[in-house]
Amino acid sequence: MKMEIKEINTKNAPDAIGPYSQGIKVGQFIFTSGQIPIDPNTGEIVSEDIEYQAKQCMLNLQAVLKEAGSSLENIIKITVFIKDMNDFAKINSVYENYVKRPFPARSCVEVARLPKDVLCEMEAIAVIV
Repeated sequence: MKMEIKEINTKNAPDAIGPYSQGIKVGQFIFTSGQIPIDPNTGEIVSEDIEYQAKQCMLNLQAVLKEAGSSLENIIKITVFIKDMNDFAKINSVYENYVKRPFPARSCVEVARLPKDVLCEMEAIAVIV
C-alpha cells in the first residue's frame, strides 16, 4: 500500500529557514518541523521572554496543524527543546493552556543552542480525526 506524502505550508506560521517543510502529512498523520517563536507576520522573534516564546511556538504549531486539517487537540507526541531547563515550569504554565486531557506524550530536552538563538522550539506529531 502506497501512501501519499503531502507538504504542508501556511502563511500563518513562519517560513522554513532551510531545506525543509513546515509539515508533512502522511495518511492520517501530520509531522511538523520544529517551530520557533517567530511571528509569521513580521518575521521577527516575538520577545526575549520564555513565556512569550513558548506561546508563539504553540501558535505556530497550531497554524501548521490547522492547514493540515488537524489541531492542537490531536497532537499525540510533542517534543520541546529548551535552552535552559530552569525554564521548564514557565514553559509548562504556557503549554497547559493549549493542550487538554489526554495530554500528548512529550519529551523536553535542554539543548546548547537553537536556530536564531531562541529560547525554545517545539515539534509535534498529530493525527487527523
